[in-house]
Amino acid sequence: MPEASVPSVRSVPSGRSAARVRVLGFGMGPQHVTPEVAAALAGCDYALAVQKSEEDPLLAVRQAVADAHGVELVVVRDPERDRSPGLDRAGYEGAVVDWYAARLAAYREVLEARGGTCAFLVWGDPSLYDGTIRIVRELSDDIDVLPGISAPQVLAARHGIVLHDVGQPVHVTTARRLRDDVAGGQRNLVVMLTGGVDLDGFEDWTIWWGANLGGVGERLVTGPVGSVVGEIVEARAAAKAEAGWVMDLFLLRGPAAGAC
Repeated sequence: MPEASVPSVRSVPSGRSAARVRVLGFGMGPQHVTPEVAAALAGCDYALAVQKSEEDPLLAVRQAVADAHGVELVVVRDPERDRSPGLDRAGYEGAVVDWYAARLAAYREVLEARGGTCAFLVWGDPSLYDGTIRIVRELSDDIDVLPGISAPQVLAARHGIVLHDVGQPVHVTTARRLRDDVAGGQRNLVVMLTGGVDLDGFEDWTIWWGANLGGVGERLVTGPVGSVVGEIVEARAAAKAEAGWVMDLFLLRGPAAGAC
């Protein structure tokens, strides 16, 4: 169980809060919260989250997690981030750095005002394509991280597959890096942060695709890319229409990689 909500007196470096911070992976919602995370969350004084828009359906899921465990959810407005489609890699990374800095300032203000023990609720697992750990390390010296159920885990379970062939690797990447990674020799890839990826040129590859896994609007598609790409487009749109948001990912396997 967590320590007492009021932290002990200690020296705090300049710019850091005396608050205790717990980074908690919650999967896709209350149904994925592990007993370990539930116990940690119950011992927190509040949870802190960002609101991305006036009607933010993703915030509603965090609210449901907090409500299920009787914890107040403190909300700050998410700073704007440069999402220009023409950004090169350096521009993208610079935009993310600026965005993190603005989020950091907003979080610090709350932690300094409230102290105590604060939970950061992270979609999926905090270890995969999430910046929360990097941010909170700048906020407090008293942090810990508990894992959650990740999207690749749920994808494999829903399709009833193993993510790699016997004795072979699986490469986890993003849609932005997909073509570079394939050009570098990768033939078995879990692709995240898709935003509606272009699959031209992969017609003879096999895909296991999923959206909103474990949540409202869940959709699954599998088969040769050339045969199912249209079905994926339709399923992605249907998931977004049903839930008000869409998070999708897929396993993409080249024809030389063999079958599961």
